[in-house]
Amino acid sequence: MGAFIEENSITLLSIVTVDHSAAAQTTLLTVPSGFRFIPDHVKIEAAGDESETDITFGQVGALTDFIETTQLDNLDTQYDVVKIQPIQADPPVKQKSYAAGTVFQVDVTAANGNAGNTYFVFGTLVSA
Repeated sequence: MGAFIEENSITLLSIVTVDHSAAAQTTLLTVPSGFRFIPDHVKIEAAGDESETDITFGQVGALTDFIETTQLDNLDTQYDVVKIQPIQADPPVKQKSYAAGTVFQVDVTAANGNAGNTYFVFGTLVSA
C-alpha cells in the first residue's frame, strides 16, 4: 500500500504482478487491521496476449464472491488495459465488504497468457 491512503474514498490500494501462464491464486490485498475493504474495480495491464485467460476475484476460500469467471478476451497485446468491476443493474448488484485480515485474491482458472501482468486494485478502506 502507498504511504498515504485516504480513508472513505475510492483509491488505488495495491499494485501486483500476476502470472497468467499458470493456474494459481495471487494475493492482491490483505485488509489492514482496523479497516474494512470495499472493492470497487481492478485494472489489468497486459504483458502480452492474454485473450485465452480466465480469472475470478474474491476472498480466500470463495474466490468468486467479488467477480465470477471473466475472460480477458480484449487483452490482445502488451500494454492493453481492461477495467474489471461488477456491472450495475436493476435491482442493484450486491457487492462485498471484507473485514480486517481478509485476503483478497485473483484466481487464474484458465492459464493461457503471460507472466508480468500488472493489477491495480481500487477500493475504499473504512474504519471497522
